[in-house]
Amino acid sequence: MTDTQTIMTDNAVFDDRIRFHGDIQVMEADFSGFHFADSRMVNAFYDRIEERIEQTGEPLWFFLVNYSGSRIDPAAWVAFSRRGRALNMAHSMGSVRFDASDETRAQIERDANTEAFNPNLFADREAALARLAGMPSKRRKRVLHDPNYAESDFARRIRFDRDRVIMEVDFSHFTFHHSRDVDDFYDHIETRIKDTDRKWFFLIDYNGCQIMPAAWVRFAHRGKLLNIAASLGSVRYAAGSETETDIKLRAESQDFRPNIRNTRGEALDRIEEMRAELMAHG
Repeated sequence: MTDTQTIMTDNAVFDDRIRFHGDIQVMEADFSGFHFADSRMVNAFYDRIEERIEQTGEPLWFFLVNYSGSRIDPAAWVAFSRRGRALNMAHSMGSVRFDASDETRAQIERDANTEAFNPNLFADREAALARLAGMPSKRRKRVLHDPNYAESDFARRIRFDRDRVIMEVDFSHFTFHHSRDVDDFYDHIETRIKDTDRKWFFLIDYNGCQIMPAAWVRFAHRGKLLNIAASLGSVRYAAGSETETDIKLRAESQDFRPNIRNTRGEALDRIEEMRAELMAHG
């Protein structure tokens, strides 16, 4: 293996850089001296941060990020910005960064100006921690999102083709605003699949689907678990540019093929290819 491949497959490399300070409700991400060479490296690191947060059982943390001596190549910046934004929207009560290099600091500040967030950049860890100490915790007053949809909204979007062993999921023109929307929809899908007592090929219509930043972490997590438990293979089609970009980014580090096609017909053709591959391998 190359050094890059070793890093991406060794969680210990990332775990040494992800620390939780329970007494002050802080998750510390140490990017110091780390080289983000491309989007695959970014996605692997952020995947592990998401997994570690999930393991704590506590969804909300203050984020303390050490950029000292870090290097983020141009090929990694889009993924770094998108994954960081999604993680903050899903799990952060406030984020503070320190020791950013001049180049990284400039890029973060440019992102801050275009994406409407406060970069909260400080020269050292102590100043950054002092800033976090002044931020209010949201844990005791968690926002319990009201449901945006009823069961009937989900039911009409799920269809089983028993002859071809295909479950069609219609996410077209559907908006996942936050984690509650994701959990409600995926709970419904899981219940419907359990009733069939078998696995299915997944055919998913993303035409006009919007997955907001606050929903992406949960969406990726629930989708990954559902695919492992119940999918013979998944094909997506008509994904909009934003959704398609995010799906492809996560596919880079999570060892799955995004299988995104332009039309339903092309997606069905891909399923038949996957069916043939399964049969060929017994």
